[in-house]
Amino acid sequence: MILDNLSQCQKYAALSPRFATAFDFLKKFDGSLAKGRYDLDGDNVYAMVQHYTTKPQEQGVFEAHRKYIDVQFVFKGRETILWAPLESLVANTKEQYNEEGDYALYALVPTATPLRLSSGQFAILYPQDGHVPCCQWDGPCEITKVVVKVRV
Repeated sequence: MILDNLSQCQKYAALSPRFATAFDFLKKFDGSLAKGRYDLDGDNVYAMVQHYTTKPQEQGVFEAHRKYIDVQFVFKGRETILWAPLESLVANTKEQYNEEGDYALYALVPTATPLRLSSGQFAILYPQDGHVPCCQWDGPCEITKVVVKVRV
């Protein structure tokens, strides 16, 4: 898991040959695109533009992916993403791995670490990083967010 400001994204481009495509899109994103999927490199790299209101942490569930790395970028607003290592979640599986959707779901654990993201910040979440996105920081907040899916 990595948490940083978009202004520092060049430091992470070497971690995956596909990160450059993801960060190029995020640096140009101005908030005007409609909600939905945008292919940047077919199924290798694509962006999901989202608009939502954050929810209480208790309403969330952990998710983890196998085929994709998430680059979650908060364009507008602020939210908490709960993080825990996948190995700490396996005993609390709520839904087995769904191949088509590339996710498995897990119950909340008391050892989760809150990551607080505000406008201009991103988190890189690898397959070993369980995460609960869309959580409130200190109350409900309207969010504009982009999740770039980067094939492992």
